[in-house]
Amino acid sequence: MGLAIDRERFDPGDYRRFEQRLEDCLVALERLLERPGFGTGPATVGAELELFLVDGQGRALPLNQVVRAETADPRVVLEIDRFNLELNLTPAPLIGRPFAAFASELDQALGIVRRAAAWHGGRIAMVGILPTLRPEDLQLAAISDAARYQALNNGLRRLRQEPFRIRIDGDDPLELAADDVGLEGANTSFQLHLRVDPDRFASYFNAAQLATAPVLAAAGNSPTFLGHRLWQETRVALFKQAVDDRDATGRSSRRVSRVAFGTGWNTTGAYELLEESVRLHEPVLPVLGPERPLDQLDAGGVPALDELRLHQSTVWRWNRAICDPPRAAMFGSSCGPCPPGPRWPTCAPTPPSPLGSPWPWPPTPTPGSPGSPSSRPTTTSTGPPSSASGPSWPGRSGPAAGW
Repeated sequence: MGLAIDRERFDPGDYRRFEQRLEDCLVALERLLERPGFGTGPATVGAELELFLVDGQGRALPLNQVVRAETADPRVVLEIDRFNLELNLTPAPLIGRPFAAFASELDQALGIVRRAAAWHGGRIAMVGILPTLRPEDLQLAAISDAARYQALNNGLRRLRQEPFRIRIDGDDPLELAADDVGLEGANTSFQLHLRVDPDRFASYFNAAQLATAPVLAAAGNSPTFLGHRLWQETRVALFKQAVDDRDATGRSSRRVSRVAFGTGWNTTGAYELLEESVRLHEPVLPVLGPERPLDQLDAGGVPALDELRLHQSTVWRWNRAICDPPRAAMFGSSCGPCPPGPRWPTCAPTPPSPLGSPWPWPPTPTPGSPGSPSSRPTTTSTGPPSSASGPSWPGRSGPAAGW
């Protein structure tokens, strides 16, 4: 996600400066895409696995900081709640046997975390939603003691201006409210990050979208939450509602949620999705990077696009675009619907399913159909964004429609 976060609260000036920097990032990215060969190279795939820490009784164990410190492994990072950790695997070439490499590395990394957790009376659990969670496990005190997650909580509450309400149907319908985003930590996933050439992004992304439903049908393992029998894959509804920043007006107008499947087929590439995130969603973490992207571009360099990457980390599409030019100048598609576990051999066959879909798979939407340029809530600019094409958030310059 790029930038380190060392503040928990921000003022209106911070947001204004961040919004302008986002516009500069989009201009810089559009110009980068005009450079011959930008973003091309061998396809690679990376992965991250989120997991729970539990005690001897299988209850949530809120010791992620001490367990992480015990591992002394940079692949192990904090997640939003104190009982969550994340493992980041080393990217591997898509050609060959990347998942065999992941299996070997993950076995080794999980062993490190298991031993570290054992020193503190804990174990690890890999499942979409931990079935033993209790309401008291998900209060404000559950959020990790890290500025990033405290700031994320404050930023979403600033936009929401009312409690986060959970309403999920099922055999035992669930309704509850929370004043913070701690409920989001009840969800974990196994995510893939696929790096592809910019001109092939749309086909890969649309194929991943097409494959998501059967992948979820095969992999779902979270039918309960807080003792209620709900959806076969309850993460879908819980994640969306746990961080929904829309107030009552935004929800009634069907403005697209920060957690969503999408707004239609991708027609032009990753820029389309990255711009859409800027147009549809207000900033949550307005932290500026050390460089001005247009100055870096004018000097012949490749800007890090720190602000765009940070903003994209707060818009959670089930499949989404990733831009990471400083490291490899390549675009990526992050596929995040797969739940983890319950064991690595069990979850390993599922994530490759989107990668095994029929590449390429280019849709050809007709004008006015879902996903066509005339029906999308945003359009892809052909030049630098003007003030007229700037963010269109409710209460600012007009409604940002979507579903």
